[in-house]
Amino acid sequence: MIFAIFLIKPTPFCLLDEVDAPLDEVNVGRYNEMVREMSRSSQFIVITHNKRSMEVADSLYGVTMEEPGISKTVSVKLSPQGATAAA
Repeated sequence: MIFAIFLIKPTPFCLLDEVDAPLDEVNVGRYNEMVREMSRSSQFIVITHNKRSMEVADSLYGVTMEEPGISKTVSVKLSPQGATAAA
């Protein structure tokens, strides 16, 4: 439903929070394909824990806790040749 509305009236920016969580593997692939296709004309921020959804991203941002009580932000810019990390 979200994608159908988006195709009729696209916006320059879209935030999706755990939309892929209830999907099975086949539908996660379809979801990722739709997000990739629509990201040609709009910017997407996708909040997810799904590894397959993270694999198709251009950039990843997260928070980790290397030491108890101390949070650290991490960003990874993905490229076709591989990934490079920057803290």
